[in-house]
Amino acid sequence: MAKVDWPTADQRTLLGKRVDRADGPVKATGAAKYSYDINRPGMLWAKVLGSPHAHAEVVSIDTSAAEKMPGVKAAWKDDSLLGRDSEGDGKIKYAGQILAAVAAETEEAAAEAIHHVKVEYKGIDHDIRDNDPALSKVKPDSREQGNVEEALAKAEVVHTGSYGCPVITHCCLEPHGQVAEYRDGELLVWPSTQAVSGYADRGLADAVDLPQNKIRVDCQYMGAGFGSKFSVDKWGAICARLSKQTGRPVKLLLERDMELAIAGNRPSAFANVKVGSTKDGTLVALDAEVWGTGGTQPIPNSMPYVFTKIPNTRRVVKRITTHRGPARAWRAPNHPQLCVLTMGALADTAALLKMDELEFFLKNIELTAGPPNAPQLYRDELMKAAELIGWKQKAHLRSAPQPGPVKRGLGIAFHTWGGQGHKSECDVTINPDGSVEAKLGTQDLGVGTRTCVGMVVAETLGLPLEAVKVQIGRNDFPNSGGSGGSTTIGGISTSSRKAATDALNEVLAKAASRLGVEADALEARAGFIQVAADPAKKLAWKEACAALGVGALTKRGVCVPADAVREKLISSQVGGVQMADVSVDVETGVVTMNEMVAVQDCGLIINLKTAESQVYGAMIMGITSALFEEAAYDANTGTMLNADMEFYRLAGIKDVGKLTVHMMTGKGYDDRGVIGLGEPPVISPAAAIANAVANAIGVRVPNLPLTPDRVLAALAQKGGVV
Repeated sequence: MAKVDWPTADQRTLLGKRVDRADGPVKATGAAKYSYDINRPGMLWAKVLGSPHAHAEVVSIDTSAAEKMPGVKAAWKDDSLLGRDSEGDGKIKYAGQILAAVAAETEEAAAEAIHHVKVEYKGIDHDIRDNDPALSKVKPDSREQGNVEEALAKAEVVHTGSYGCPVITHCCLEPHGQVAEYRDGELLVWPSTQAVSGYADRGLADAVDLPQNKIRVDCQYMGAGFGSKFSVDKWGAICARLSKQTGRPVKLLLERDMELAIAGNRPSAFANVKVGSTKDGTLVALDAEVWGTGGTQPIPNSMPYVFTKIPNTRRVVKRITTHRGPARAWRAPNHPQLCVLTMGALADTAALLKMDELEFFLKNIELTAGPPNAPQLYRDELMKAAELIGWKQKAHLRSAPQPGPVKRGLGIAFHTWGGQGHKSECDVTINPDGSVEAKLGTQDLGVGTRTCVGMVVAETLGLPLEAVKVQIGRNDFPNSGGSGGSTTIGGISTSSRKAATDALNEVLAKAASRLGVEADALEARAGFIQVAADPAKKLAWKEACAALGVGALTKRGVCVPADAVREKLISSQVGGVQMADVSVDVETGVVTMNEMVAVQDCGLIINLKTAESQVYGAMIMGITSALFEEAAYDANTGTMLNADMEFYRLAGIKDVGKLTVHMMTGKGYDDRGVIGLGEPPVISPAAAIANAVANAIGVRVPNLPLTPDRVLAALAQKGGVV
């Protein structure tokens, strides 16, 4: 009988190979339908009104004029925002907070009508600043290990530095929103969501006064989420209400300005850090004062990052509450910021010691934690990354002079992540004609989920990938967890493997009598059911399936994470190292990416091509955050100044340089089972790039992004570069 264990490397035909995405052609040709592409018969368009004030009391909301506009069929307003809250404060907490909406026959009519909603406000003082720890009004979160004061007093070398990452946004290319259609006592929804099975929550059900089992969710394709698209959100509930109110389908997707301002952001994080070491570079202490803002949400608080075994550490975290849109999980929540703060301080310590950065990190490698056997893993990854980027040939000390105005430098950063698979259920159906179908209520954020499910099922059944039809994206399919925390691949690969194995075993049982052997003697391979010890004795797959009779065979596989870990199908905790090679023009302050190398482990890889693609995308995202991204706010108005795609700049192909990815595979990696990869490789790029810039110009640029003005300011403070 077939076993659920992952096949060994010599037995794999699909797993671990580079396989093209099954949905690549429909995406490349424009046939894939995203939420914005859904156009239902008789559909209305909805637009929302956000507050122009960052902090205010709402006195009244009047939609009557808007309702009289041509083409307008319905209006909605949020009377719960009138007046003040229980603490006597205004209920408007950030600019863009949604107050009202209209639905009209055309998008243009809705856009015009929303401007005729009249709102009376009483402005209240606001504060969007996050650049000073003194702005924090809450009790600091303090934690100490060892005796930091004593360790720093005795340290032979002490470095003091400041580092920072601003608030940035998710900037999903497909904005948040959905199409909703209330019909015959049911609600049909086509959202852009990271959680298909969980989207029909009580909030959406209550919005239209329906049981949750009367809500149908369909999300076949989505244009990214990065952690911001789990819940229905206010706009989702509004869309559903307007559909019920009018009896017609309604489309409501946020405009780009609101998408950037209110649909989620990554908190800022700044730190004053002291690092103590011996003269030979051994770390003995790290002391960090950390502050930042997530609007009203928490901020990164775990310092130091990765190097958690430094014997004496202390961190004091001061959260600043601001009148900005709320923070949401942003691909590897908090890790990129903590990586910048920690790796910057450690690289500066190496520079103070006049010590090669690679040598310094290798010397302190035993102080790392995260993945199993972290020191050895990171050592192996460091050496591989150094080999790929040519560290030995290119590296120089930060103080080394370089001729000409363009200076070149290298930088290093480490990261870790969990990535254990979530709960997932999958149905695999084998029909008497040999056709195979897998169904599960997961979603594909653009990472190749369909392809990976198909690969697992095909591998299990000994079939080519094209023989398996995969259906996802609907909440009436077997429940599968949301795509967050890099948990999807572990969950879906386990549930589909179990379902396919159980189904295969029934086919083997039917075929056994035909072949005159016990089912345990059979295997599925290359489109046949064959005797493992005598492959010439076999049945074609379709012939074996015909023995099922007239009815289809369906088996449900379930990933219970704790069980899957014990079965060695999945595990967690990965590590990665990245190195950056940059050039900096000290006359203009422009930073140019030459090369970036990522070395990453993630256990058993299902599809090497899409795994590498995840890392490439993460590196580009990290380069963007290092060089360009910042949510700029006007302190006087409290509004976001660059809430558009012109001034909220993302990296283009000319900005990223050469990207090299190396996945750690084989013995010691594959046998850990499947581990998620979506988040870890986005953590290190900004830190590695910031360290490379410091190595190039001889001085730390303290705050990201590394824009020309900041580079030139750092050089001016240093007194220029020789």
